[in-house]
Amino acid sequence: MSDTSTAGGFPYRLIATDLDGTLLRSDESVSQRTRDALASATGAGAAHIVVTGRAVPWTRHILDDLGYEGLAVCGQGAQVYDAGEHRLLTSVTLDRQLAGVALAKIEAEVGPLHLAASRDGLDGDVLVGPGYALTGELPVTPFTDASDLWSAPLNKIYIQHPELSDDELAEAARKAAGGFVTVAMAGEGIVELLPLGLSKATGLSLAARRLGIKAAETIAFGDMPNDIPMFAWAARGVAMANAHEELRAVADEVTSSNEDDGIAVVLERLLS
Repeated sequence: MSDTSTAGGFPYRLIATDLDGTLLRSDESVSQRTRDALASATGAGAAHIVVTGRAVPWTRHILDDLGYEGLAVCGQGAQVYDAGEHRLLTSVTLDRQLAGVALAKIEAEVGPLHLAASRDGLDGDVLVGPGYALTGELPVTPFTDASDLWSAPLNKIYIQHPELSDDELAEAARKAAGGFVTVAMAGEGIVELLPLGLSKATGLSLAARRLGIKAAETIAFGDMPNDIPMFAWAARGVAMANAHEELRAVADEVTSSNEDDGIAVVLERLLS
C-alpha cells in the first residue's frame, strides 16, 4: 500500500462508514467512544463519509443528531447528499419499466412478493405495500393500488417473500433479473432492486472525487453484503463482528461489533 498518511499521522485520508449495524448501535445511537475516535481521526486530517443504504429522508435526522455536516452517500449509492447544506448533489433513479420487467421475472420464479419502494428526492416517501414487514419506527406511506408504486421516480424497490430467506430471495432475484437490475441484500428483511450497476462504491467514488481523495486512501467499515463493492473499492475493508458471513469473507480485518465500538477500536489503534 502506498503512503496515504495525513498530516497528523493517520494512515488514511477517508473513513467510509455504513450506518445500520456498523456506526449505529441497535438503538440508532452512536457511542461517545466512537464519536471521539472519529473526531480524533478527522482532527488528524481524515474526512468521514457516511455510506448507507437508507435514502436521504431516512438518514437526515441521524446526521443532524450527530452534528454531521459532510457528504453522505445514501440510497445504496444512488444519492450524494451535502448534510451541511441539506442539499442533494446527485441522484440516480430506477428505470421503472426495467424494474417492472424484473419484478415480473422474479415473481415468475418464486411467486408473489411483498413490495415497498423509495421515491426519489430530499423528501421522497417510502411506500409500503400489503404484507411488507418493516423494522424500526421510520415514517412510511402505505399503498394498496400497485399503480401508486410507479407514479413517481424511484431510487429502489424493496422485496420480501413469505417463505424464502433473505439470502435465498436475493439469489433467486439475481438469477431471474440480474440483467435488468442490481440486487442488494442490505440487512435483515431488506432485499433491494436498484438501477443496474449501482452500488455503494458508485456513490462513494463520486463523493471521494469531490473531496480529491482516492480509493487507495480510504478505509471502509460495514456489516452486510451490500458493503462488498465498497470494500472492493477501498484500500482496506473492516467488517464488524456482527457482519454477514459474505462480507467477513472478503474483509481485510474483522473488528468488534457495532454494540462494542468496533469502529473506535480500529481508529484508536491507527491513531496510536
